[in-house]
Amino acid sequence: MYARTTIVRGEPSAVDAGIQHVQEHTWPALQGMSGCVGMSMLADRDQGRCVVTSGWADESAMHASAGAVDDVRRQAVEAMRADTVEVDEWRIAVLHRMRPTGGSGATRVIWADLPPGSAEATVDAFRLSLLSQLEDLPGFCSISMLMDAAERRGVTAVTYASRDAMHQASGPATALRESFSRSVGMVITEVAEFDLVLAHLRVPEMA
Repeated sequence: MYARTTIVRGEPSAVDAGIQHVQEHTWPALQGMSGCVGMSMLADRDQGRCVVTSGWADESAMHASAGAVDDVRRQAVEAMRADTVEVDEWRIAVLHRMRPTGGSGATRVIWADLPPGSAEATVDAFRLSLLSQLEDLPGFCSISMLMDAAERRGVTAVTYASRDAMHQASGPATALRESFSRSVGMVITEVAEFDLVLAHLRVPEMA
């Protein structure tokens, strides 16, 4: 399974209009594309930053969709009055769901750089040593880990039942994150928190 992420930075006042546009126009358009297995959207209304992720059955489907997605993306970017857009493609290495999020989910996203040649060992260690500990965090719902094509960058998204649950889990989650990154030589480059505003991914369990 593969994923394409689009990170949009625009005007905070336009985020809700952007969410509505993605729900009413972007998602229906993606549903009609061959190989699409869903979409999610994260939003930071204070910063005017959104992350839209589309899931794809395989790499060829993701690449074949690029032209059509460009048109859909341009319309969404206009709705959010964005000034910067960042597009990346990833392999979905891990996806684990413990419980549904309901209507008030929140997601902490961690971007990291990996040592050369360490991607598979990192994913294996993640599955063996970290997943079970994350399940014990307050309000934990799901987690995904994505790897770029060069296997030098990864992004992990941990979703909780609510903002309150995410903040309650912050201390132990930070300790787990720092311990794991040291053990595999991973360098964390950014950590950010978002509301989970759209959750339509149908990617199967990959834990």
